Amino acid sequence: MSSAPDAQVAASAVIHEGVKLGEGCVIEDGAVLGKRPRLRAGSRAARDKPLDALVLGDGVTVCCGAIVYAGARIGSGVIDGDQAQVRERAVIGAGSVVGRGSTVDFDARVGERVLIQTGVYITGGSVVEDDVFVGPGVITTNDDTMGRHGAADPIRGPVLRRACRVGGGAVLRPGVIIGEEAFVAAGAVVRRGVGACEVGIGVAARVVRGVPDEDLLERWR
Repeated sequence: MSSAPDAQVAASAVIHEGVKLGEGCVIEDGAVLGKRPRLRAGSRAARDKPLDALVLGDGVTVCCGAIVYAGARIGSGVIDGDQAQVRERAVIGAGSVVGRGSTVDFDARVGERVLIQTGVYITGGSVVEDDVFVGPGVITTNDDTMGRHGAADPIRGPVLRRACRVGGGAVLRPGVIIGEEAFVAAGAVVRRGVGACEVGIGVAARVVRGVPDEDLLERWR
């Protein structure tokens, strides 16, 4: 492990070889850093190239029982909540929060200042841009066939554009795009995406109106 001298590491934390901790990191009880994935034969998460080191930027907090895998990149000031999981090759941008019990799966890309609430699943290959809000219990998916696909068929995680908001319990189907500053209501099932500054509601989600100017992120800085 490569660690800055002012990093705080609990006695019960487990830090595997090759982990790099930035200045001021806090690693709480029971956290595991640098875990290697244990994959089934044929897993879509497998790669031929060995995993790089896990790198945590300055001021990162990994809370109790959280697991951050080898090959992930965690930006400065990130908070990884209790029992959260960040998988191999995932990237989380500076100032973001991963809520309690949430998962950011392999190869997902999360931007800066993203707020991921409790119990969220960000599926493999998803893209979450800066300033996005993901409500509690949101589920994203990347495989319409539920495992019955060819080995070369790509997985397609959803794309959440800058400053969009997704309400609690919403489900996003593979490959959908939630546009910049869009709003997805709680419990919606998004099959075909929601455009920039549109409001999507229902099962299946339908666009009902635009997002008013007073709700745009720039008014809330």
